Amino acid sequence: MEKEYEDFVDEFQQKLREVTGYGEDRIFYKRKDEYPPTEGDRIFVNRVVEDEVTEVCALYAGELFEEYKNGMEMDVMIRNVIIRMSRLEKADIADKIRGLNDYEKIRKALFIRLINKNKHKEELKDSLFFTIGDIALVLYVHLGEAEGCTTSMKVKRPMIDLWEKDPDEVMEAALLNTYFISPPRIYCWEKMIFDPFYEGENFMDIMRDYPLRKDAVGNCLSTVKRTNGAVAVFLPGVAERLADLFQGGFYLVFTSIHEVMIHSEKTVDPKDLRRVLADTVRETTPEEDFLTFHIYYYDKDSGIFSLCLKGEEERD
Repeated sequence: MEKEYEDFVDEFQQKLREVTGYGEDRIFYKRKDEYPPTEGDRIFVNRVVEDEVTEVCALYAGELFEEYKNGMEMDVMIRNVIIRMSRLEKADIADKIRGLNDYEKIRKALFIRLINKNKHKEELKDSLFFTIGDIALVLYVHLGEAEGCTTSMKVKRPMIDLWEKDPDEVMEAALLNTYFISPPRIYCWEKMIFDPFYEGENFMDIMRDYPLRKDAVGNCLSTVKRTNGAVAVFLPGVAERLADLFQGGFYLVFTSIHEVMIHSEKTVDPKDLRRVLADTVRETTPEEDFLTFHIYYYDKDSGIFSLCLKGEEERD
């Protein structure tokens, strides 16, 4: 059964790529146990709808395989997926884009996502973002969801001028939105493996003293949604809370865009962390989830993030 399922997934992806003209960077498969873990294996389709508007559709591979086993032809399934992705019509997207002119209407739809600055130079042209080392914190606006598809777009600088808003003020509002859309959580690997309903630890609860790990394993920081969760460390109050719990500064190891490992400055050597990060990225991090090879540091006294140690390898 496993071989039949794997063959189906490979064939489905290949046919979908042929029909759409997308490459492996736009259509790819993730098992349910890959981080961030989900209820089932998924095939992702990442497409540009209009200009800078991107739409990410998640198709559950197990459900598709069941339909296939029940007699539905592969070509019919592909056609149904194309129809499903087309339901967010251009007219709807255009209406939503026109509504972006009013800052007060879309303010709560703004959020921040992390990407590698060097890898995405072209994408970042005219976009609003700020950087820490090779990490870009980019401003996005959420345009809607339908049929398992999420539509969003980068916010361009001319739009900020139209709003007549200070860019720093807009970014601060977006970081706060991101916090409330998907609050930060620390995840224990053991609980994630054995408890499918595990929702992480709310270490931001100031009414209790959450014990952080201070060994070489470190602490896995992400968000409630766990997708694009590495941004959690930059959300309001998070770094300060972690530093208070550690009673000192800490190192940041961004194993992907979805999570960041947090280590006390008192118990680890950043050179060791760099080796671990390089191995993790090379062996387990998909290309589309890569963020950085560098080790970062947060100073408790100054409240400043900085690039601590550059990675010895780069990813094109």
